[in-house]
Amino acid sequence: MAEAADIQGASPAPVRRRWLRRTMILLAGTPVLAALVYAPAPQAEAATGPSVDVQLLSMAPAAPVKGDTLTIEGLVVNNGSETINDAHVGLRVGPALADRSSIGEAAERSGFRAGNDPGEIDPAYAVKIDRLASKVSRPFTLSVPVNKLELDKDGVYQLGVSLSGVSDSRPSEQVMGIKRTFLPWQPEAAAKRAQLTYVWPLISTTHLTAETGSDELQTPVFLDDSLAEELKPTGRLGQMVSLGKELPVTWVIDPDLLATVDAMTKGYRVRVPGGKPVQGKNKAVAEQWLSNLEIAVQGKKVVALPFGDPDLASLAHRGKDVSGSLGQLRPATDKAKQAIETVLHVPTTTDFSWPVDGAIDPSIVNVATSAGAHNVLARSDSLQESGALGYTPSAARPIGAGATAIVADAELSTAFEGDMLSATNSTLAVQRFLADSLALNLQKTGEQRTFVVAPQRMPTVSQVQTMAAALRGLQAGRWTQPADLEAAAAAKPDPGATTQVPGAGQYPEALAKQEMPVTAFEKIRTTQNTLDHFKVILAAPDRVEIPFGNTTNREMSTSWRGRPEAAGPYRDQVQEYLLGLTQKVKVVPKSDATLSGHSATIPVSVQNSLVQDVHDLVLRVKSANPTRLMFGDSGQTEQQVAVQGDHTQTVKFPANATASGPVEVTAQLFTKDGIPYGEPRKFTVEATEVTPTVMLVIAGGVLLLVLAGMKMYASRKRVAARAAAEESTQPSDESPDTGPQSVDGSGTGETVNR
Repeated sequence: MAEAADIQGASPAPVRRRWLRRTMILLAGTPVLAALVYAPAPQAEAATGPSVDVQLLSMAPAAPVKGDTLTIEGLVVNNGSETINDAHVGLRVGPALADRSSIGEAAERSGFRAGNDPGEIDPAYAVKIDRLASKVSRPFTLSVPVNKLELDKDGVYQLGVSLSGVSDSRPSEQVMGIKRTFLPWQPEAAAKRAQLTYVWPLISTTHLTAETGSDELQTPVFLDDSLAEELKPTGRLGQMVSLGKELPVTWVIDPDLLATVDAMTKGYRVRVPGGKPVQGKNKAVAEQWLSNLEIAVQGKKVVALPFGDPDLASLAHRGKDVSGSLGQLRPATDKAKQAIETVLHVPTTTDFSWPVDGAIDPSIVNVATSAGAHNVLARSDSLQESGALGYTPSAARPIGAGATAIVADAELSTAFEGDMLSATNSTLAVQRFLADSLALNLQKTGEQRTFVVAPQRMPTVSQVQTMAAALRGLQAGRWTQPADLEAAAAAKPDPGATTQVPGAGQYPEALAKQEMPVTAFEKIRTTQNTLDHFKVILAAPDRVEIPFGNTTNREMSTSWRGRPEAAGPYRDQVQEYLLGLTQKVKVVPKSDATLSGHSATIPVSVQNSLVQDVHDLVLRVKSANPTRLMFGDSGQTEQQVAVQGDHTQTVKFPANATASGPVEVTAQLFTKDGIPYGEPRKFTVEATEVTPTVMLVIAGGVLLLVLAGMKMYASRKRVAARAAAEESTQPSDESPDTGPQSVDGSGTGETVNR
């Protein structure tokens, strides 16, 4: 950025005289010591190499005014091997720094440099430490009235807190350690105050899976229960809500986070390794967080990112050549507004997109604005100034095609990315932030300007607390006044500001290495194709389309950057779960069958293990050898199929055998569009076809059998008749002889020619 212009009021002559006056007081009557102090800086630093770590734990007020007392609490730690005696902690106030570049250079300095570092203020305000043993720490508190600091014009002053003393190897008093920070001095409100927009992001990693329960509410299944820890009052998201409520910020929210927390309030389950999901136990935590958030955002500007916070750079660089990838951005944007307004009941805008770290190139801008957003939240280390202006221009920059780049200040936006668990780091970060913001407002320009701060997407608890402390330091409004993101976008652009979007070759290599690979987008496309194929057969497609559509957005989330070991398995599990659902509708495996005769029916069953009905399916059976086995007039036939949830439907197909022998039959489901659904089922039909000749032979054989049976029956009947006749002609043992028997033995006594 262009920081060549001096800060207004930072005249070098008075501050130089003041610095010399302090130095002469300190060195009066000690010409030899004076010579040592004014020795070249590298030699002095080598001679007084720091052995004491000076830690600044707090500084209040962070931006004092006249009449205040500056209080600095800290700790000195003797990291050397020698005991330090006759020590004291003193405060040093340097001249006002000329510009932001000077602030940056001062922040990078370490160690004491005699001749460069100013002398201590009045020794009466020093804290004496008689003895500091090796590896021992001692706390201190410096309290100095601001009027004793001899601050001149408005500006940013460098403060140094040092420990001086003697040791066995250093018998003369020397500075053993020093820590530098900054003191912004603007005791009265500036005539022209910069507008400052602070983005307050509510974003988390992906927590929901695509899996849902079979109940009416479709109870969601979470990867784990870690989100609950973030939502608790002491957690990251809990702190963002409680602290953001009192701050003039613009809330930038991923709707997926709200949808996920809202799902928790309705009951949820959590995956456990090697077992079935268990009931989640933090429903009340989610309810309380949502309630607190709804209160916190009232009257504030709320910006909705596309659902799932998709990685715009990855889409632009890796996903654009994979069909269907860019098409996911529009529905993600369309449902974002509704998702937030339904839960929070506040107006929401979707007119902003936010590439990771504000890094842009032409392809990223095209993707970012393709779903309707007109404003792209960039950063000044991407859309860089040439330096010709001599000051930092306002954030809004027209970049063509009706789009506006909202260029966040890089130094302010990255001020809290370090380890803010350290009280020293937190204190220094707050003072640096305030110093940079004041330096911006003191740049020489006649126009009021608007600056934007877009911090890291997911700050830690300590980072959130430090950000809040810095914003509280600005609440007096002496050199800035709050503005929301929409106001920053609508502000008048500086005509001299850079509007040329950097080329693709200027995209940061470190960010490019974190992008989603092409294979990730191909996997997402495969899942989407499977979903499109599946939902057409469902009676209630929303039960599948909504959770999987949301999951597709989550698969493209910026939160996967730097976590390929988690992103890949997540995408795999989504596809595997969807395939498992599709396989619940299938042709039941069938054993081999025998077809006796010229025609018969072959039953084929379709099973639906889903909880909902399926329809618009076609079951087709096909003979591998139509000359032997036919269905209808050809080798195949089909019937429409509809199966109720958790039922099996059997379909019967008439078949005709034209020749004997085994025939392979394939049963396959199709959608109404003729696309195969599921795996085909193959089984063998043993066809037995009976010809006319065979029928004649069989008929003749049957006739012969009938005639033979009739002949046998007639023969047996005659034999029986004779036997009966003979029995009737025999005389009884008690009867008299009545005469001769007949010839035929009939016993009638009659002659043959009767």
